[in-house]
Amino acid sequence: MRAIAGFSLVEAMVSLVILSVGMIGMAALQAHGLGAGRTALFRTQAVNLTADMADRVRANRLGGLAYNNAARNNHCDPGGGTSCAPVLMAEHDLWVWTAQVAQQLPGGVGTVAVAAGTPPIYTIRVTWQEVGLGAIAHQIAIQVANP
Repeated sequence: MRAIAGFSLVEAMVSLVILSVGMIGMAALQAHGLGAGRTALFRTQAVNLTADMADRVRANRLGGLAYNNAARNNHCDPGGGTSCAPVLMAEHDLWVWTAQVAQQLPGGVGTVAVAAGTPPIYTIRVTWQEVGLGAIAHQIAIQVANP
């Protein structure tokens, strides 16, 4: 009687299938990790953008309800030689900021709503489109007392 040595074709194919399933699982895990990283980056950008607008509002307290107005390029950029009233600066802040939101986030839209009061409440919202999740939003509300 002869001793059997080595692998049979069936054993080799079974081990190949097991290895293939493991490799597919690793590829799926890598793809999920990349998607989670992209989502985290967009959320970080949204937080930074809302904080940026909050800082703009705090720096231009006299702009007040003008942050409800339409965004306009009033050429109030630093070094532009134009002296802007607080209302014009608020419109310009909105114009610059909404352009940044649209540039940094896919389908990004930024809005500011002002509720009159003492002190007024500014609701700053950034919305963007996330692959597989749809519309995602980040919102903060701040109170800024007039000087």
